[in-house]
Amino acid sequence: MDYISTRNSSNSFKFEDVFIRGLAADGGLFIPKSLHKFSQKDLLEFKDLEYKELAKKIIYPFIGDFMSEQDLSKIIDQSYSVFRKKNVVDLVEIGDRSVLELFHGPTLAFKDIAMQLLGNFYEYYLNSKNEKINIVVATSGDTGAAAIDAIKGKKNVNIFVLHPNNRISSVQRKLMTTGKEKNVFNIAVEGSFDDCQNIVKAMFTDQAFANEIKMSGVNSINWARIIAQSVYYFYSYFLVEDNSEPINFSVPTGNFGDVYAGYLAKKIGLPINKFIVATNQNDILYRAIMNGLYNVENVLETISPSMDIQIASNFERLIFDLNDHSDEKTIDVMKSIREKGKYEIQKESLDKINVDFLSSRMDDNEVLDTIKTVYEKFDKVLDPHSAIGYGAFDKVNLKGNNIVIATAHPCKFPSAIEKAINIKAELPDELLFILDEKENYDIIDNDLNKIKQHIKERI
Repeated sequence: MDYISTRNSSNSFKFEDVFIRGLAADGGLFIPKSLHKFSQKDLLEFKDLEYKELAKKIIYPFIGDFMSEQDLSKIIDQSYSVFRKKNVVDLVEIGDRSVLELFHGPTLAFKDIAMQLLGNFYEYYLNSKNEKINIVVATSGDTGAAAIDAIKGKKNVNIFVLHPNNRISSVQRKLMTTGKEKNVFNIAVEGSFDDCQNIVKAMFTDQAFANEIKMSGVNSINWARIIAQSVYYFYSYFLVEDNSEPINFSVPTGNFGDVYAGYLAKKIGLPINKFIVATNQNDILYRAIMNGLYNVENVLETISPSMDIQIASNFERLIFDLNDHSDEKTIDVMKSIREKGKYEIQKESLDKINVDFLSSRMDDNEVLDTIKTVYEKFDKVLDPHSAIGYGAFDKVNLKGNNIVIATAHPCKFPSAIEKAINIKAELPDELLFILDEKENYDIIDNDLNKIKQHIKERI
C-alpha cells in the first residue's frame, strides 16, 4: 500500500517511511493513497475471530511491504500477551448501552493497544536496519506512559516524552516518571499539551534537526496507531448480538485520533451508523461539527486532562477527505488555522461531516454528575473521560446499539472519582509500587530551542 501526505499528494511513501517518520517533512499527515474495502463475505469470516486473529486480518493490508504475515502474527501475539484480558478489550453492559473497556493494558489506557504494537514494530525495524533512533512524543497524560512502557529497555532507541507541567493527574505522571530505564527521558513543559505538540511538530519540520537525531514519533498522528485502533471497532461490532440495528459509537476525544480510527473502520467496510465526538469544555471539535466553526481558544484545565486540547491534530485527515484529497486546499485550511486560529467549514462540507459525525460536550459538573449517576444506578465506576462518552448518548438521541468507548481506568483520576462518589479508586495491585517510587523528570520552559538542546545533550 502506498501513502501520501495531506499536504503533498505527488510523492508516494511505503509503510516503513510512514511509521518511522510519523509526520511528513512538509508538516502534513500520512494517509493511504487508496483504501481496500472488506466485503460482506470478509466480515462474516471475521465475526468469530479472537481479537489477535482479527487484528492480523485488519492490519496486514496496510503494512504488507514492511513485514511478512508470519512476522506480523508473532508481533501481535507478543504485543497483546501483556494485557490482563485474553481478548485485549472487554464489552460490558451499563444500563441501555454497551461500554467497550480499552484499559486492560499495562498502563491502564486505550493507548496501550496501539503502543505495545508500535514498540515491537520499532524493535523489528531496528534489528533489521542496525541503526539507532530517538522517539519524541507529546502527551496529555496517557500517551506518554503507554509509549514509555512499550519502548523502555529496547535497544537502539531512546524516548523523550513532553508533558504539560502540573496539567496531568499525579497517577498519569507517576506512570511515566518512575521508571529506571536509561533510554527513557521525561520533560515537563511549562505550558499546555498543545504547546508540547507544537514543539514536537516544529522538530519534525526542522529537517536538519530531525535528521541529526534520527527522530521518530508515536503521537496519534502516526498512521500505525490509527490502524491498530481501528481493530477494536471491528471487534466490538462483532460482539453485538443484533447487528440488524444501527450501531453507533460515542468516543471521548480531544485530538480526533481515536474517533478517526473508527471512521477508518467504516471507510474500509464496517457498517457503522454514527460517531459521537464527545468533548469536555475544550470543545473545539463540538463547535466544528455542530456549528461549522473550528476556532482555537484558550485551553481550560478540567478533570478530564487528556482531553484538554484545542488543536485537534488528526482533524487534518478529515479536512483532506472533505476537500476531495486536494493537498492545495488542505494547505490553505491549515494555513488559516495557523495564522487566524480558525477555519469556517462550508455548509457542503459540514453536511458531509454530519453523515458520519455528531458531537456532544460536557462541563466538569456534568461529568461528576454522570460518574455519580452511573455508580448509584449500576454500581460501575467510570473515569472522567469515559463518563463524557457515556453521557453523550443522553444528549444525542440515537436509536440502535450504542457503544461507549471507555478510554482509561478510573484509578488514574483519583481526585475526580473521590469528588464524584466519595470513593478512592485504587490502582491494580501490580502497579501500587509507583506511588512510592522516586520520580525522574526535568522541568523546562516552553522554548523550542531549549528543549532541542536538552535532547541533543542526552542522545
